[in-house]
Amino acid sequence: MRLRTLILAAASAAALASPALAQELTAITGGRVLTGTSVIENGTVVIQNGRVVSVGTGAAPSGARVIDARGKVVAPGFVAVDSGLGGSEVSSVGASDDLTNGANSISASFDVSWGLDPWSFTLPVARLGGITRAIVVPGHPGGSGGHNHQDDSDFAGVGDGGFQSPSLFAGQAAIIHLAEGSDILVKPRVAMVAPFGEAGAGVSGGARGAEFVQFRETLAEVRLYARNRAAYDRAGLRDLSLSRADLEALIPVANGTMPLIVTVHRAADIQQVLRLAREEGVKVILDGAEEGWLVAGQIAAAGVPVLLNPISNLPGSLETRAARMQNAAALDAAGVLIAIKGNEGSIHRARETRYNAGNAVSHGLPYDAAIEAITVNPAKIFGMAGQFGELRPGAAADVVIWSGDPLEPLSLAETIFVNGQEQAPTSRQFLLRDRYRTGGEGAMPPAYSR
Repeated sequence: MRLRTLILAAASAAALASPALAQELTAITGGRVLTGTSVIENGTVVIQNGRVVSVGTGAAPSGARVIDARGKVVAPGFVAVDSGLGGSEVSSVGASDDLTNGANSISASFDVSWGLDPWSFTLPVARLGGITRAIVVPGHPGGSGGHNHQDDSDFAGVGDGGFQSPSLFAGQAAIIHLAEGSDILVKPRVAMVAPFGEAGAGVSGGARGAEFVQFRETLAEVRLYARNRAAYDRAGLRDLSLSRADLEALIPVANGTMPLIVTVHRAADIQQVLRLAREEGVKVILDGAEEGWLVAGQIAAAGVPVLLNPISNLPGSLETRAARMQNAAALDAAGVLIAIKGNEGSIHRARETRYNAGNAVSHGLPYDAAIEAITVNPAKIFGMAGQFGELRPGAAADVVIWSGDPLEPLSLAETIFVNGQEQAPTSRQFLLRDRYRTGGEGAMPPAYSR
């Protein structure tokens, strides 16, 4: 059995995820229902046409397919934030990485949604960890392990023709769902991404102050362009440092309608980013914020959300010297809206999002807050509140039935719905396991089995 056969086998196994079955009226009964904002014992979740119809304690409606969830936990699908799912297959193989915009004259206008792969082998693995949605972000200096630039020389030579280096802005993020065999894009261009702190200083000449000055000057140019498009078209405007595509892409950031995901770690840098956002009227989302607990009150007062990995507690550099595993608990206690990330770019290890949430609970984060941080909070942060990440009427029917507590590593996702479509509980790894365990066509050559 060749690789192509394995892929076809996976597609065949997923036949139950067909759109026709998504129309079926289905009732999940008897389980402990985590809605994302509350808990319902012995609850009933009814789904049809890709949406949640009702959530409560009543009996299953007449004619519905009934799934008995007694003794199990029913939860919304989890959301992987700051993820590379669908955009990168093997990080060490450049041709399979569509998250990174290297030597090119565009920066802010880079749109990861055009490079998404619905058949990526990483998606089924993430689904088995309860992930049904993801916020896919472009790679950038200082970003999460699986999709960052460790060497800013990747951008050497960029900027010819009067355009600045694309390092200041990494590009625009997108929201995807993880249903098999379909267009996974939910919404493109949901946020702009930019590195600050050490990484931002590195791409701006070496000093933090240089990036803030460059950033403010860029916003001034964007606003100038937005007010004078006609003059720009007839070459009646002074030379600008960005391409037209980048200027257009940054207008929503400059006017405060598109959030800017700011990768930042040090408490002092967080303070400066909050000041920048306040003075420029920019809507920001902090990404990383390992030292956020030191300035939690300021972050909360600014109404700025945080994407964080709660198990980041070892200082990899001086800007994370105060990292601690109580960071998530401290931010939540201060009133900060948090979303918990997976590990190493949330691609191959996106499934560990729930483990990280569990670790945060063990270090002081309330259980309910941990569930919210991987369900409803990501939806709120990215302007999709009520549309996914929650079991409520009208929301997308992303539902997972767990064998036990989803934050317990030994619990399994037994039944998974994405947009009301039941997903095959398998992955390429399982197919390879079965191939070599059971033998048959394509198994080990005869000489290996003697």
